[in-house]
Amino acid sequence: MRRIFIIIAFCVLFAAQGAIAVSFGDTVNFNIDKDFDALDRPQTTAVLIKTTPKLYFYIEKNWWDLQAQAKQTEVLNNLDILSQEFENKIYPNLTSVFGSEWNPGVDGDGRITILFQSLREGAGGYFRESDEYLKLQLPDSNEREMLYLPISQIDNPQLKIFLAHEFVHLITFNQKNRIFDAKEEIWLNEARADYSANILGYDDQYQGSNLQRRVQAFLEKPSDSLTEWQESKYDYGVAILFIYYLTDHYGINILIDSLKSELTGIESINYALQKNSYKEDFSQIFTNWTIAITINDCLLDSKYCYLNKNLKNFRLNPTLNFLPLTGDSSLSVTNVTKNWSGNWQKIIGGNGDLKLNFSSLTGLDFTVPYIVYDKENNYYLEFLKLNEDEKGEINIKNFGSDQKSLIIIPSLQTKISGFDGLEFTYPFTFTVLITGIISPDEQATIQKFLDQIDYLKKEIAKILAQNQGDGQNNGICQKLNNNLYFGMANNNEVRCLQEFLKSQGQGIYPEGFVTGNFGNLTRLAVIRFQEKYASEVLTPLGLKKGTGFVGFSTRIKINQILN
Repeated sequence: MRRIFIIIAFCVLFAAQGAIAVSFGDTVNFNIDKDFDALDRPQTTAVLIKTTPKLYFYIEKNWWDLQAQAKQTEVLNNLDILSQEFENKIYPNLTSVFGSEWNPGVDGDGRITILFQSLREGAGGYFRESDEYLKLQLPDSNEREMLYLPISQIDNPQLKIFLAHEFVHLITFNQKNRIFDAKEEIWLNEARADYSANILGYDDQYQGSNLQRRVQAFLEKPSDSLTEWQESKYDYGVAILFIYYLTDHYGINILIDSLKSELTGIESINYALQKNSYKEDFSQIFTNWTIAITINDCLLDSKYCYLNKNLKNFRLNPTLNFLPLTGDSSLSVTNVTKNWSGNWQKIIGGNGDLKLNFSSLTGLDFTVPYIVYDKENNYYLEFLKLNEDEKGEINIKNFGSDQKSLIIIPSLQTKISGFDGLEFTYPFTFTVLITGIISPDEQATIQKFLDQIDYLKKEIAKILAQNQGDGQNNGICQKLNNNLYFGMANNNEVRCLQEFLKSQGQGIYPEGFVTGNFGNLTRLAVIRFQEKYASEVLTPLGLKKGTGFVGFSTRIKINQILN
């Protein structure tokens, strides 16, 4: 009976909506995403200013009414150009590649609604899946195929790039969500949408292009995880550089077939690779991409370079690690990384036989290619073999004389699916020794140092094991009696605070470390907690943002929850 009711409701609504006349000047109250809105609003009122065969253009009424007649005319002229670009190029090209959006869709109308809204700085637009459902299912729905674009960019010639990007999300909803009842992982959904600029030729001219902006963002933070999505420019940077490499070597069909599959994320790409008769899987391609990023040389192997003309000269400069030019020397570096993050480390200097030891936690899955350069800038590529304890060793003779540099590119490739929020970080360590004649005292010092590293890794492993627990309060204490603040060390009440923050979930304290030391991660977790309960903790003090200081009002709220 419920299914029959929904079908009847669809028919009634389609008939009703089809009868509604839409004309210039009509106003509508739209539900919007307050996370993207510049003023954190859940709704806005917009006026219809233009209709085309495929589009309705709405714009926030308050903004539109403030514009002079000349400005309104200019905006309408710009929308003429944008609508022609959409109907003559964006729509036919993207639908021919990825398939159609839902048409006529939830509202029974073949046109797509574009709402120009005041968005937060840096937002190029968004798409809400909720609009594709009936209000009976999701009361927040606008019940129409709809895209949201920034008013601030209404005069920008690059607006067509934002529109194309969001239109791919509309297509994805139909091709993935509706047909397969599957929800694409965000990183691949965004990467596929961003690649539309290349499909449409918008990135052909590199200067000022979307690709150039993405490259600049990537270079600012190259070790950002591909699969963890936090809606930052760095996420887009790594995503588009990887997708360019993927389509360079394996074709656009990988994006198409991964979309038209019930699988999502990495698993959908592996499916598409297999369907197109490729032997490589996602892991191998990601590893090859991390190599191509730093050498970008087709002469070594075509899989270690970009084929796109605008990326043929692109190279990432690895993080430099210097060794003394004379005498025996050692270097130890411990970093943390996330799944599917590139890490590029270059070792130079030294004079003698080099030994590099790599290690991480047992049970992880690291891949570590390395490149050795000689004095003439010739190089060779090898892969470090790790044992079951995630340990391995590289030995290079005459480093500093015959061989001038070593680049290691470790990447963690353990997790395959379920990327829907903050990801855990995991440690890795590499120790470099330039060996010669080492005195017993020096050898003892080195061994002591290595023993300390092993101890620290075991402690990190314990913390990570705790972090994988059920997140419940372990009952270390039931009340906070004193004010707590940044810089406190080895304090039992700080331990109690950390246990409590950990029990509040990943949104408050994703790291979950319980150390007794009030460091920056604890301070940030306190701020998140204070802002979650702002009306009880901050507002009575006249504050709008959290401070990270656990004072009277914060302790009252914590103790209330503890008891």
